[in-house]
Amino acid sequence: MPSRNKQNRKRLVTIVSGCAMIAVVGLMPSTPAQAEPDIGDVQARVDRLYHEAEQASERYNDAKLELKELERDLTLLRADEKRQDQDFQEVRTQVSDSVVRQYQGESLSNVGQVVVSDDPKSFLAELSTMSAFNDLQSDLFDRYATEAQALGLRQAATERRADQVADLQKKLAAEKATADKKLAQAKGLLDDLKAKEREEILSRGVVRAPADVPASGRAAAAIAYALAQVGDSYVYGAAGPSAFDCSGLTMMAWAQAGVALPHSSSAQTGSGPHIAMSDLQPGDLVFYYSPVSHVALYIGNGMIVHAANPGTGVVVSAVGSMPYSGAVRPG
Repeated sequence: MPSRNKQNRKRLVTIVSGCAMIAVVGLMPSTPAQAEPDIGDVQARVDRLYHEAEQASERYNDAKLELKELERDLTLLRADEKRQDQDFQEVRTQVSDSVVRQYQGESLSNVGQVVVSDDPKSFLAELSTMSAFNDLQSDLFDRYATEAQALGLRQAATERRADQVADLQKKLAAEKATADKKLAQAKGLLDDLKAKEREEILSRGVVRAPADVPASGRAAAAIAYALAQVGDSYVYGAAGPSAFDCSGLTMMAWAQAGVALPHSSSAQTGSGPHIAMSDLQPGDLVFYYSPVSHVALYIGNGMIVHAANPGTGVVVSAVGSMPYSGAVRPG
Protein backbone atom coordinates (compact mmCIF):
# COMPACT_ATOMS: atom_id res chain seq x y z
CA MET A 1 0.00 0.00 0.00
CA PRO A 2 2.75 2.54 0.84
CA SER A 3 4.28 1.84 -2.55
CA ARG A 4 0.98 2.63 -4.31
CA ASN A 5 0.59 5.93 -2.41
CA LYS A 6 4.09 6.91 -3.44
CA GLN A 7 3.28 6.31 -7.10
CA ASN A 8 0.11 8.42 -6.82
CA ARG A 9 2.06 11.31 -5.32
CA LYS A 10 4.51 11.20 -8.25
CA ARG A 11 1.67 11.36 -10.77
CA LEU A 12 0.18 14.36 -8.93
CA VAL A 13 3.51 16.22 -8.98
CA THR A 14 3.86 15.57 -12.72
CA ILE A 15 0.36 16.88 -13.44
CA VAL A 16 0.87 20.02 -11.35
CA SER A 17 4.22 20.73 -13.04
CA GLY A 18 2.67 20.37 -16.46
CA CYS A 19 -0.13 22.77 -15.58
CA ALA A 20 2.39 25.28 -14.30
CA MET A 21 4.33 25.13 -17.55
CA ILE A 22 1.16 25.67 -19.56
CA ALA A 23 0.31 28.67 -17.40
CA VAL A 24 3.75 30.16 -17.87
CA VAL A 25 3.61 29.68 -21.62
CA GLY A 26 0.19 31.28 -21.71
CA LEU A 27 1.54 34.36 -19.95
CA MET A 28 4.45 34.86 -22.41
CA PRO A 29 3.83 37.69 -24.92
CA SER A 30 3.30 36.52 -28.49
CA THR A 31 5.86 37.65 -31.13
CA PRO A 32 4.41 38.93 -34.41
CA ALA A 33 5.31 36.90 -37.47
CA GLN A 34 6.77 40.00 -39.16
CA ALA A 35 7.45 43.41 -37.67
CA GLU A 36 6.02 46.44 -39.42
CA PRO A 37 8.72 48.31 -41.37
CA ASP A 38 9.87 51.55 -39.81
CA ILE A 39 8.79 54.38 -42.14
CA GLY A 40 11.85 56.52 -41.39
CA ASP A 41 14.27 53.65 -42.04
CA VAL A 42 12.56 52.71 -45.30
CA GLN A 43 12.55 56.34 -46.41
CA ALA A 44 16.30 56.66 -45.80
CA ARG A 45 17.05 53.42 -47.61
CA VAL A 46 14.86 54.33 -50.59
CA ASP A 47 16.50 57.76 -50.84
CA ARG A 48 19.94 56.16 -50.75
CA LEU A 49 19.07 53.59 -53.42
CA TYR A 50 17.54 56.23 -55.70
CA HIS A 51 20.64 58.37 -55.31
CA GLU A 52 22.99 55.45 -56.02
CA ALA A 53 20.90 54.53 -59.06
CA GLU A 54 21.03 58.12 -60.32
CA GLN A 55 24.80 58.25 -59.81
CA ALA A 56 25.15 55.13 -61.95
CA SER A 57 22.75 56.57 -64.53
CA GLU A 58 24.68 59.83 -64.79
CA ARG A 59 27.96 57.90 -65.13
CA TYR A 60 26.18 56.02 -67.92
CA ASN A 61 25.31 59.35 -69.57
CA ASP A 62 28.92 60.52 -69.23
CA ALA A 63 30.16 57.28 -70.78
CA LYS A 64 27.73 57.67 -73.69
CA LEU A 65 29.16 61.13 -74.43
CA GLU A 66 32.69 59.74 -74.27
CA LEU A 67 31.71 56.81 -76.48
CA LYS A 68 30.31 59.20 -79.09
CA GLU A 69 33.64 61.05 -79.18
CA LEU A 70 35.63 57.82 -79.40
CA GLU A 71 33.47 56.47 -82.22
CA ARG A 72 33.91 59.73 -84.16
CA ASP A 73 37.69 59.49 -83.67
CA LEU A 74 37.62 55.86 -84.76
CA THR A 75 35.74 56.74 -87.96
CA LEU A 76 38.32 59.44 -88.79
CA LEU A 77 41.22 57.12 -88.00
CA ARG A 78 39.82 54.38 -90.22
CA ALA A 79 39.36 56.84 -93.09
CA ASP A 80 42.92 58.10 -92.55
CA GLU A 81 44.20 54.54 -92.42
CA LYS A 82 42.44 53.78 -95.72
CA ARG A 83 44.03 56.80 -97.42
CA GLN A 84 47.42 55.86 -96.01
CA ASP A 85 47.01 52.31 -97.22
CA GLN A 86 46.24 53.59 -100.74
CA ASP A 87 49.39 55.72 -100.68
CA PHE A 88 51.38 52.78 -99.43
CA GLN A 89 50.03 50.48 -102.14
CA GLU A 90 50.92 53.06 -104.82
CA VAL A 91 54.51 53.34 -103.61
CA ARG A 92 54.79 49.59 -103.24
CA THR A 93 53.73 49.17 -106.89
CA GLN A 94 56.36 51.69 -107.98
CA VAL A 95 59.04 49.89 -105.98
CA SER A 96 57.96 46.56 -107.41
CA ASP A 97 58.13 47.92 -110.99
CA SER A 98 61.57 49.38 -110.31
CA VAL A 99 62.90 46.09 -109.00
CA VAL A 100 61.54 44.27 -112.05
CA ARG A 101 63.18 46.77 -114.42
CA GLN A 102 66.52 46.37 -112.71
CA TYR A 103 66.19 42.61 -112.79
CA GLN A 104 65.50 42.78 -116.53
CA GLY A 105 68.71 44.76 -117.10
CA GLU A 106 67.38 48.27 -117.68
CA SER A 107 70.12 49.79 -115.53
CA LEU A 108 72.79 47.66 -117.19
CA SER A 109 71.56 48.84 -120.60
CA ASN A 110 72.06 52.45 -119.57
CA VAL A 111 75.56 51.64 -118.29
CA GLY A 112 76.41 49.97 -121.59
CA GLN A 113 75.30 53.03 -123.51
CA VAL A 114 77.63 55.20 -121.42
CA VAL A 115 80.60 52.91 -121.86
CA VAL A 116 80.35 52.60 -125.66
CA SER A 117 79.58 56.26 -126.30
CA ASP A 118 82.23 58.03 -128.40
CA ASP A 119 80.70 61.47 -127.89
CA PRO A 120 81.98 63.16 -124.65
CA LYS A 121 78.86 65.30 -124.44
CA SER A 122 76.69 62.23 -124.83
CA PHE A 123 78.83 60.42 -122.25
CA LEU A 124 78.26 63.21 -119.69
CA ALA A 125 74.56 63.37 -120.48
CA GLU A 126 74.14 59.61 -120.05
CA LEU A 127 76.17 59.70 -116.83
CA SER A 128 73.91 62.46 -115.49
CA THR A 129 70.88 60.39 -116.43
CA MET A 130 72.29 57.37 -114.53
CA SER A 131 72.95 59.49 -111.45
CA ALA A 132 69.43 60.93 -111.52
CA PHE A 133 67.98 57.46 -111.99
CA ASN A 134 69.87 56.11 -108.97
CA ASP A 135 68.78 59.11 -106.89
CA LEU A 136 65.20 58.47 -107.96
CA GLN A 137 65.49 54.82 -106.92
CA SER A 138 66.90 55.80 -103.54
CA ASP A 139 64.11 58.33 -102.97
CA LEU A 140 61.54 55.74 -103.97
CA PHE A 141 62.76 53.21 -101.42
CA ASP A 142 62.96 55.89 -98.73
CA ARG A 143 59.36 56.89 -99.49
CA TYR A 144 58.33 53.24 -99.32
CA ALA A 145 59.82 52.90 -95.83
CA THR A 146 58.21 56.15 -94.70
CA GLU A 147 54.76 55.20 -96.00
CA ALA A 148 55.02 51.74 -94.43
CA GLN A 149 55.88 53.27 -91.06
CA ALA A 150 53.03 55.81 -91.31
CA LEU A 151 50.56 53.06 -92.16
CA GLY A 152 51.72 51.01 -89.19
CA LEU A 153 51.24 53.97 -86.85
CA ARG A 154 47.73 54.60 -88.13
CA GLN A 155 46.80 50.94 -87.83
CA ALA A 156 48.06 50.88 -84.23
CA ALA A 157 46.12 54.07 -83.38
CA THR A 158 42.96 52.62 -84.90
CA GLU A 159 43.32 49.40 -82.92
CA ARG A 160 43.86 51.32 -79.67
CA ARG A 161 40.77 53.44 -80.28
CA ALA A 162 38.71 50.35 -81.16
CA ASP A 163 39.82 48.72 -77.89
CA GLN A 164 38.79 51.85 -75.97
CA VAL A 165 35.36 51.74 -77.61
CA ALA A 166 34.93 48.08 -76.63
CA ASP A 167 35.99 48.76 -73.02
CA LEU A 168 33.62 51.71 -72.76
CA GLN A 169 30.74 49.64 -74.10
CA LYS A 170 31.37 47.15 -71.27
CA LYS A 171 31.37 50.03 -68.77
CA LEU A 172 28.05 51.25 -70.17
CA ALA A 173 26.51 47.83 -69.64
CA ALA A 174 27.84 47.66 -66.07
CA GLU A 175 26.50 51.12 -65.14
CA LYS A 176 23.12 50.28 -66.65
CA ALA A 177 23.00 47.04 -64.64
CA THR A 178 23.90 48.91 -61.43
CA ALA A 179 21.15 51.48 -61.96
CA ASP A 180 18.59 48.78 -62.70
CA LYS A 181 19.60 46.81 -59.59
CA LYS A 182 19.33 49.81 -57.25
CA LEU A 183 15.98 50.77 -58.75
CA ALA A 184 14.64 47.25 -58.27
CA GLN A 185 15.76 47.27 -54.62
CA ALA A 186 14.04 50.61 -53.98
CA LYS A 187 10.87 49.36 -55.65
CA GLY A 188 10.95 46.25 -53.46
CA LEU A 189 11.14 48.36 -50.31
CA LEU A 190 8.26 50.56 -51.43
CA ASP A 191 6.15 47.55 -52.37
CA ASP A 192 6.39 46.32 -48.77
CA LEU A 193 4.77 49.51 -47.47
CA LYS A 194 1.10 50.33 -47.24
CA ALA A 195 -0.27 52.69 -49.87
CA LYS A 196 -0.51 55.64 -47.48
CA GLU A 197 3.05 55.19 -46.24
CA ARG A 198 4.34 54.79 -49.79
CA GLU A 199 2.63 58.01 -50.86
CA GLU A 200 4.10 59.80 -47.83
CA ILE A 201 7.63 58.89 -48.92
CA LEU A 202 7.17 59.62 -52.61
CA SER A 203 5.45 62.97 -52.10
CA ARG A 204 7.94 64.24 -49.53
CA GLY A 205 9.42 67.61 -50.53
CA VAL A 206 7.04 68.10 -53.45
CA VAL A 207 5.38 71.53 -53.65
CA ARG A 208 2.71 72.98 -55.91
CA ALA A 209 3.96 74.41 -59.19
CA PRO A 210 3.72 78.23 -59.26
CA ALA A 211 1.15 79.85 -61.51
CA ASP A 212 3.59 82.52 -62.65
CA VAL A 213 7.39 82.55 -62.88
CA PRO A 214 9.28 85.86 -63.13
CA ALA A 215 11.40 84.99 -66.17
CA SER A 216 11.92 86.44 -69.62
CA GLY A 217 13.76 85.72 -72.84
CA ARG A 218 15.35 82.33 -73.36
CA ALA A 219 15.09 81.42 -69.67
CA ALA A 220 11.30 81.82 -69.87
CA ALA A 221 11.15 79.35 -72.77
CA ALA A 222 13.24 76.79 -70.85
CA ILE A 223 11.13 77.13 -67.68
CA ALA A 224 7.83 76.94 -69.56
CA TYR A 225 8.89 73.66 -71.13
CA ALA A 226 10.13 72.15 -67.87
CA LEU A 227 6.98 73.10 -65.93
CA ALA A 228 4.83 71.62 -68.69
CA GLN A 229 6.48 68.26 -67.95
CA VAL A 230 5.49 68.20 -64.24
CA GLY A 231 3.86 64.84 -63.61
CA ASP A 232 5.85 63.04 -66.32
CA SER A 233 7.74 59.88 -65.45
CA TYR A 234 11.39 59.58 -64.51
CA VAL A 235 13.27 57.05 -66.65
CA TYR A 236 17.04 56.67 -66.56
CA GLY A 237 18.62 57.90 -69.80
CA ALA A 238 15.36 59.41 -71.11
CA ALA A 239 15.00 62.87 -72.64
CA GLY A 240 11.31 63.07 -73.53
CA PRO A 241 8.81 63.39 -74.82
CA SER A 242 6.93 61.89 -71.84
CA ALA A 243 9.76 60.64 -69.60
CA PHE A 244 13.04 62.19 -68.47
CA ASP A 245 16.01 61.79 -66.22
CA CYS A 246 17.39 64.88 -64.47
CA SER A 247 19.87 65.99 -67.15
CA GLY A 248 17.52 64.92 -69.94
CA LEU A 249 14.88 67.36 -68.66
CA THR A 250 17.25 70.33 -68.36
CA MET A 251 18.81 69.52 -71.74
CA MET A 252 15.44 69.50 -73.48
CA ALA A 253 14.20 72.55 -71.58
CA TRP A 254 17.11 74.71 -72.71
CA ALA A 255 16.92 73.23 -76.22
CA GLN A 256 13.61 75.09 -76.56
CA ALA A 257 15.61 78.28 -76.11
CA GLY A 258 18.18 77.30 -78.73
CA VAL A 259 20.88 76.33 -76.22
CA ALA A 260 22.52 72.92 -76.65
CA LEU A 261 23.43 71.12 -73.42
CA PRO A 262 25.07 67.69 -73.06
CA HIS A 263 22.98 64.86 -71.61
CA SER A 264 24.94 64.66 -68.36
CA SER A 265 24.60 66.56 -65.10
CA SER A 266 28.37 66.73 -64.52
CA ALA A 267 28.99 67.85 -68.12
CA GLN A 268 26.32 70.56 -67.78
CA THR A 269 28.36 72.18 -64.99
CA GLY A 270 30.57 73.58 -67.76
CA SER A 271 27.72 75.06 -69.82
CA GLY A 272 27.96 78.61 -68.46
CA PRO A 273 29.43 80.91 -65.80
CA HIS A 274 29.15 79.73 -62.21
CA ILE A 275 26.58 81.55 -60.08
CA ALA A 276 26.46 81.93 -56.30
CA MET A 277 23.36 80.57 -54.59
CA SER A 278 22.44 84.08 -53.45
CA ASP A 279 22.47 85.28 -57.09
CA LEU A 280 20.25 82.58 -58.59
CA GLN A 281 17.87 83.68 -61.31
CA PRO A 282 15.06 81.74 -63.03
CA GLY A 283 16.52 79.46 -65.69
CA ASP A 284 19.81 78.78 -63.89
CA LEU A 285 20.93 75.17 -63.63
CA VAL A 286 21.31 74.01 -60.03
CA PHE A 287 23.53 71.00 -59.22
CA TYR A 288 23.47 68.61 -56.30
CA TYR A 289 25.75 66.15 -54.47
CA SER A 290 29.52 65.75 -54.69
CA PRO A 291 30.53 64.57 -57.18
CA VAL A 292 27.64 66.12 -59.12
CA SER A 293 24.96 63.56 -59.99
CA HIS A 294 21.73 65.59 -60.14
CA VAL A 295 20.65 68.79 -61.90
CA ALA A 296 17.50 70.95 -61.68
CA LEU A 297 16.15 74.14 -63.22
CA TYR A 298 15.73 77.09 -60.87
CA ILE A 299 12.32 78.78 -61.27
CA GLY A 300 12.57 81.52 -58.62
CA ASN A 301 11.20 81.98 -55.10
CA GLY A 302 13.53 79.29 -53.74
CA MET A 303 12.05 76.56 -55.96
CA ILE A 304 13.30 74.21 -58.67
CA VAL A 305 11.65 71.98 -61.24
CA HIS A 306 13.43 68.69 -61.81
CA ALA A 307 13.08 65.02 -62.71
CA ALA A 308 13.48 63.78 -59.15
CA ASN A 309 13.51 59.97 -59.20
CA PRO A 310 11.53 57.01 -60.60
CA GLY A 311 9.08 57.10 -57.70
CA THR A 312 8.32 60.80 -57.93
CA GLY A 313 8.85 61.83 -61.57
CA VAL A 314 9.04 65.47 -62.65
CA VAL A 315 8.09 67.74 -59.76
CA VAL A 316 8.64 71.15 -58.19
CA SER A 317 10.70 71.16 -54.98
CA ALA A 318 12.57 73.54 -52.70
CA VAL A 319 16.04 74.50 -53.90
CA GLY A 320 17.50 73.21 -50.62
CA SER A 321 15.76 69.84 -50.72
CA MET A 322 19.04 68.09 -51.66
CA PRO A 323 22.73 68.67 -50.88
CA TYR A 324 23.50 71.81 -52.94
CA SER A 325 26.68 71.74 -55.06
CA GLY A 326 26.57 74.82 -57.31
CA ALA A 327 24.85 76.55 -60.21
CA VAL A 328 25.56 77.86 -63.70
CA ARG A 329 23.74 80.19 -66.09
CA PRO A 330 23.42 78.66 -69.60
CA GLY A 331 23.26 80.63 -72.81
